[in-house]
Amino acid sequence: MRLHFISIGGSAMHSLALEMKRMGNEITGSDDAIFNPSKAKLKAAEILPETLGWFPEKITNKIDVVILGMHAKINNPELLKAQSLKLKIQSYPEFLAEISQEKTRVVIAGSHGKTTITAMILHVLNYHDISTDFMLGAPVSAVTETLFVSEENDFILLEGDEYLSSAIDLQPKFLWYQPEIALISGIAWDHINVFPTFETYVSQFEKFIFSIREGGVLLYNQEDLVLKDLVENSPHAVKKIPYIAPIHHIENGITFLDTSEGSLPLSVFGEHNLMNLSGAQWISQLMGLDAVEFYEAIPSFTGAAKRLEKISQGLTAVLFKDFAHAPSKVMATAKAVKDQFKGFEIHICLELHTYSSLDISFINQYKKTLSLADKAIIFYDPEALKIKNRSPISTEIIQAAFDHDFLKVITKTSSLEEYLFSQKYDNKIMVMMSSGNFGGLDWDELKALISKY
Repeated sequence: MRLHFISIGGSAMHSLALEMKRMGNEITGSDDAIFNPSKAKLKAAEILPETLGWFPEKITNKIDVVILGMHAKINNPELLKAQSLKLKIQSYPEFLAEISQEKTRVVIAGSHGKTTITAMILHVLNYHDISTDFMLGAPVSAVTETLFVSEENDFILLEGDEYLSSAIDLQPKFLWYQPEIALISGIAWDHINVFPTFETYVSQFEKFIFSIREGGVLLYNQEDLVLKDLVENSPHAVKKIPYIAPIHHIENGITFLDTSEGSLPLSVFGEHNLMNLSGAQWISQLMGLDAVEFYEAIPSFTGAAKRLEKISQGLTAVLFKDFAHAPSKVMATAKAVKDQFKGFEIHICLELHTYSSLDISFINQYKKTLSLADKAIIFYDPEALKIKNRSPISTEIIQAAFDHDFLKVITKTSSLEEYLFSQKYDNKIMVMMSSGNFGGLDWDELKALISKY
C-alpha cells in the first residue's frame, strides 16, 4: 500500500510509519516539528520529510490511506486536500485495528498502569521466547521498538488509550480495537480538556466494556471501587474476572512476592506496580503462560521508561524519574517511595504540564497528594501555559491547592536547577514527576550529583 502520514513525527505515528515501511509499504509523511529519537529513526529508514511543514501537493489519488495523527488540526492543509479528493482517511488506532482484525486482540486500558502492565506482559513473553504483535506506550528494556506487527502471530497486545483518536475522529482510541481479552487497571479522572466532568470520563470506560466482543474476557482491578461498580453492573455478556494485589513483603528496601514457589525479589515496587503485576499475570495466563513461567520471568522486569524509573544511585541517595501527573498517580508514587525507603528523606518535584494539572478549576484535586513527601517542589513552565492557552497560576493558589507544609513553587528551569544542584542528598530519595521535561533540565548534572552521595 501507499500510505501518507500527516504528523509523522509523533511518538506513535513514527513507530507505525517505520513498521509499515519494514513490511514493504510505500511511505510518505509530513510534520511541522520532528524531534529525536523520531527524527533519527525516520532518517535511517529514509522516510524523514525533506522539509518541515504541510504540503497539500503531496496528497494525490495514488495514496491508498492517509493516516491522521493527533497533532494535526482540523484545518490542516493536507487533511483538507485529502478530504476534497475523498481519500480514505484513518486515525492511528483505526488503521491499527484494521490491519489486526484477524488476530486475537488483547487491550490493556485504564487511567494508570496500562504502559507498565503491557510492558510486564511483553517482558514475560520475551523471556520465554514467545513472539507477539504489540503496541506499547513507552520503551522498555530489551525491546527496541514500541510497535511490532507481523503476519504470523496470533495475538496482538495493545495499550488502550482513552484519549481522542484524531481531530476528525472524536472517540477514544481504545473503542476501535474491539478486543477478545481486555483489562482495566483503574479509573481516575484525567483529560479534563476533553472530558470536563468525572461522569463523562467514566462513561468512556463504560463504552469500552461494551466494545469487548461478546463471550470475551474482562479483567478488572477490584480494589478500584468506581471500576468495580461499573464492571459488576454492566449487562454486557463477557466473563468478568477481578484481581487484587498479590501477597508480598518489603525487606531491606526490596519488595518480595510471596508465592507457592517461595519469595521472589522484584525490581519494581509500590502498590500500583503490584496491582499491575497481578493484572499482567492474568493476561499472561490467558495468552498461554502458567504461573510458574510468569514467576520465573517477572523478577528481572525493571519497569517501563519513566515509570518510577531509577536513573541514578549513590551509596545513600537515589534519583527516580516518573511519568506521574494525575492526582491519583502522584499520590500512589509518593506512597510507594515512602513505603519502600523507610528512614530516608523523601523529596518530590512535580511538574504541572498537562491540560488538567494547569487548569485552575482542577488543581484542587491535588490536595494532600504529596503529604508523604518530606519536601515538595512544584514546577511549571509559563511557556506551557501559553501553549495550552491557560492563565498564570499564582504561587498562593498552588500552595493552597496542594496543602503541604514544605512546598516550594518554581517557574524557571534555571531556578529549578539552581535549587536542585545546591542541595545535599545524604540519605535522600529524589523523585522527579512529569509528563514533560522540566523545561530542559540538565539531567546529566543531576544524575552525576546524586551518584556522589
